[in-house]
Amino acid sequence: QVHLVESGGGLVQAGASLRLSCVASGATFSATHMGWFRQTPTKGREFVATISANGERTAYVDSVKGRFTISRDNAENTMYLQMNNLKPEDTAVYYCAADRNSYFSTNSNSREDAYGSWGQGTQVTVSS
Repeated sequence: QVHLVESGGGLVQAGASLRLSCVASGATFSATHMGWFRQTPTKGREFVATISANGERTAYVDSVKGRFTISRDNAENTMYLQMNNLKPEDTAVYYCAADRNSYFSTNSNSREDAYGSWGQGTQVTVSS
């Protein structure tokens, strides 16, 4: 079981940037594919981005492409989500998640059921 702790959320104005961090412990982070999801009361939990264990493959939901960048530092057991040009519709609780599987595909890694461990979430609020 992987223990995940997110940080970096906050209240910002539209157009601003934030960087979320997710620190992992309890597993071999460098062998674990990871993902970011977000949740709102109206839309439920939504896939945002995923990254393979070695960081070479990434995928994003269309609504964040060109604005968000997922990355990881395996030496620090940390994953990041750099969010630029934030919009009010990005307002949500953001969760990081650790994949339960050894294989990676952009299709399967965009689904919640690929992930076996979740963080507690960090709130991102973007005002207009």
